[in-house]
Amino acid sequence: MNSSPLPPPSTGPSPTAAGSRPSSGTALQREAIGTWDLVFFVVAAAAPLTVMGGIAPIGIAVAGPGAVAGYLVAGIALTLFAVGFTAMSRHVSNAGAFYAYIAQGLGRPVGVGAALVALFSYTGIGVGLYGAFGFFAHTTGDDLLHLDLPWWIWALASAALVWLLGFRQVTLSAKVLGFALAAEVLVLAVLAVAVLAQGGPEGFGIEPFRPDNIFTDGFAGALAVTFGAFIGFEATAIYGEEARDAGRSVSRATYIAVGFLAVFYTFIAWIVVTAYGPSLVTGIAQENPPALVFAATDKFVGSAAVDAMNVLIVTSSFAAILAFHNASNRYFFALGRERVLPRPLARVHAVHRSPWVAGAVSTVLSVVVIAGFALAGLDPFLKLLIWLNSPGIIGIMALQALCSFAVVGFYLRRPELPGSRWVRLIAPLLGGIVLTAATWLAVDYMDLVTAAGASTNLVLLLPLPIVFTAGVLLALRLRATDPARYERLTTTDVEESTV
Repeated sequence: MNSSPLPPPSTGPSPTAAGSRPSSGTALQREAIGTWDLVFFVVAAAAPLTVMGGIAPIGIAVAGPGAVAGYLVAGIALTLFAVGFTAMSRHVSNAGAFYAYIAQGLGRPVGVGAALVALFSYTGIGVGLYGAFGFFAHTTGDDLLHLDLPWWIWALASAALVWLLGFRQVTLSAKVLGFALAAEVLVLAVLAVAVLAQGGPEGFGIEPFRPDNIFTDGFAGALAVTFGAFIGFEATAIYGEEARDAGRSVSRATYIAVGFLAVFYTFIAWIVVTAYGPSLVTGIAQENPPALVFAATDKFVGSAAVDAMNVLIVTSSFAAILAFHNASNRYFFALGRERVLPRPLARVHAVHRSPWVAGAVSTVLSVVVIAGFALAGLDPFLKLLIWLNSPGIIGIMALQALCSFAVVGFYLRRPELPGSRWVRLIAPLLGGIVLTAATWLAVDYMDLVTAAGASTNLVLLLPLPIVFTAGVLLALRLRATDPARYERLTTTDVEESTV
């Protein structure tokens, strides 16, 4: 077991030092990625063009122009969350970030439960995004190449490429994600400049931020959409074991990512509302959500920009899938390394130092789900994307709230650690309260997003408490049957594994 520089209390778990590493047999590639690589990973996971072109119109259809303010509310709440989250990253470095952080602050049983929720949520979001990729690749291939292939063919082909990139060195994924991110941000910026130059039918205004557009049932329902747009930025900590100067780079990348996304999403959503006019945009979004941003681009910029956007939304959704694939791989890896899940999941490739077994498992799960939805004839966008992303997003929101409270617990149990009251208590407590409220509202108004009945929504959400409870019980059983291994959870330096 690693020796920790932080003296833990006798009753609590001991954190893994940010500078310590697992043994080489199960070690990921070390010192491989820097601050901007991390930013590319997590902002690409958020997929700005997919969010603005494919998901934000759903929020506008549900909440009207007030959806714009939802991105600002989410950005503020997640900035509060990031204060404690990044402070804790300086003391705990583990590829299962939520797992390690929550275990250190609230105890190992809660941490293992959180780990399974994180694994379910990241995997579900990643698989759901194959629906968006298949939908957009099908329409783009048909429109531009006259290649009328079913959505699931595109999805399966992308699954193979995602597996290959995840199998290779993590730096290759960072390069792919960085290129995709720059291109999709550029095309949205072109739309913004055009709308600002020409003006919308109702001029420029602050209607999206007016109280009567915010305090509505629709706004509450859209919270899953607006908070979900940021999902992935917290994954900076997942790459802590592979980052250079992890304590600083994780913190910097997290703040850069959440700050950029908050400003960019709010601005672009306001641009879209302005392009149509606050009084008209809701009805237009309800008629055909995926076409909202594309039609605005065609009107204000031209057909060439629409063609570019059609291609880039495909690459954007692919980049998001790749980022979530890498995130779920590292949860499989972390839990396999500590034998919470089967040990072979912790195997890394001898050359690429990638969690290749975990990646293979993630890919197989994706293929099975894609095939199931295809055989059932279900819509890839309205069913595969929305039905899998909704519970996944709610699961991550709940974990963010839990992690905020874990930060408070972590510092209360370690008063000798440096940090101001704002970092140790006030910011994470406020963030936890806001995130808890937002999660509750997202669950309560989930039907507005899924357009499904109460029984369907219950089925979609039920896995979250089930996997959390299973994780807690698994940890408690381990504590009773193998106390030594239980004590090593989130701190273990495991033996060599066969590649």
